[in-house]
Amino acid sequence: MNENELPGTDASLWLETTPSTDFQPLAEDKRVDVAVVGGGIAGLSIAMELTDAGKSVAVLEAKRIASGVTARTTAKVTSQHGLVYDELTSKFGREKARQYADANEAAIEIVADRADRIECDLRRVPAYTFVNDENDRNRVRREVNAARNVGLPASFVERIPQIPAAVAAVRFDDQAQFHPRKYLLGLADEVSHDGCDVFEGTTVTGVTPGSPCEVETARGTVLADDVVLATHFPITDPAGYFARMYPKQSYVVAVRTRDPAPDGMFYRTGTPYFSARSHEIDGESVVLVGGQNHKTGQGGSTTERYRAVEREARNHFDVDEVVFRWSTQDYRSVDGVPFIGPIAPWREHVYVATGFGGWGMTTGVVAGRILAEEIAGTGSEWADVFDPGRLPPLSNATSFVEENTNAGKQFVADWTTKPHATTEPLPPGNARIVRENGSAIAEYRDENDELHRVSAVCTHLKCLVKWNDAEETWDCPCHGSRFDCDGSVLDGPAVRDLPKR
Repeated sequence: MNENELPGTDASLWLETTPSTDFQPLAEDKRVDVAVVGGGIAGLSIAMELTDAGKSVAVLEAKRIASGVTARTTAKVTSQHGLVYDELTSKFGREKARQYADANEAAIEIVADRADRIECDLRRVPAYTFVNDENDRNRVRREVNAARNVGLPASFVERIPQIPAAVAAVRFDDQAQFHPRKYLLGLADEVSHDGCDVFEGTTVTGVTPGSPCEVETARGTVLADDVVLATHFPITDPAGYFARMYPKQSYVVAVRTRDPAPDGMFYRTGTPYFSARSHEIDGESVVLVGGQNHKTGQGGSTTERYRAVEREARNHFDVDEVVFRWSTQDYRSVDGVPFIGPIAPWREHVYVATGFGGWGMTTGVVAGRILAEEIAGTGSEWADVFDPGRLPPLSNATSFVEENTNAGKQFVADWTTKPHATTEPLPPGNARIVRENGSAIAEYRDENDELHRVSAVCTHLKCLVKWNDAEETWDCPCHGSRFDCDGSVLDGPAVRDLPKR
């Protein structure tokens, strides 16, 4: 192997071990009760809940269902989201912390109940969040107490056999892990035969609130009483979600080990975090190791990030081989709680589910239950804590200012310090940004010596994109939009491609 190459297949395990989908695109105008934009765990969970409630639904997916963020998760179905409950209680009070806990515990049971009829490799296992520093031991004790106070199955442990470096951990019993693609493909098959149509290759270009709402696509218009935007980042942003969330990118390697696979799910809080869980492929166990999170477009060489995750895997396990590697991007709200509910007070009948912060396997399911109940008019007992209209706690004011200042500084720095004109030839496998007649141009020459030239100006809010050397993408360091080397949008908030130059 070339010393610059990374080990393992550059693909998600979940995508490689399931068939592709072939739902047809929208072919004509359509009228339904609810239009759901996005075919990941949130969108399909919402569709399932709505069809169970007797609603007619259209799921509109720009690419292929269950192929975006959901296909790149480590797929932990757990209410344990790091050391969060002490913080949630402090920020929001015990009642809202309890709502968050109850909602996520309920999501585990919803998935487990559906797994009785959908084969998705679901296993009930304990989850651990651990620390390596003796100085953090009291943080773990406080977390255990806070979690117990809101009814969670938490216990304090001082030793984890699979993680010898751990000095303390909070353990949650009866959590779960599964194969997310198998689960969602089963869900899609069920809802597509029960009052719901799933449309792939159908990009939504606009949403007009009203009675009914109009959902515009290049293939026709869908009229719906209600619309749910479950597109990772909302495709329309009337309430400034770009300023209330920030993107983080992280990395996963799936490895074969010589020692027994760990029994449980493991997470080390902090930056960078560490995550591990096992999964069985054709009777053989692999361990999924994740970490190296950073703000999108600001992490330096992504190739080096993969290498760092591989080193972590080898530090914890007797690794025989790296089988797969992939990266993922998540949006986290400034207060750490997802936004699930009406997208804005002045946009009636339009709802949003976003900001899952890396824990979408439960909070995406929570979104399905909350929004189905909100649309039905009954209201949800969990809605308050996830309300998109909430004001961030004062304790998060600093985080809000820091994240938006970071984006502003990135914008100014990019435009005042780079790029520069150059006539130097660009070697194959390399990328750069140059200035040409006052325009910023992103150039990439692939291994076949073909030069790809696109505008370097993100079509969201005009920050300059940066090269991602491992994925060969252009990533926006301000708000996380990602583009293929040919300029096509891979991830929002941008909805328009980078123009070719």
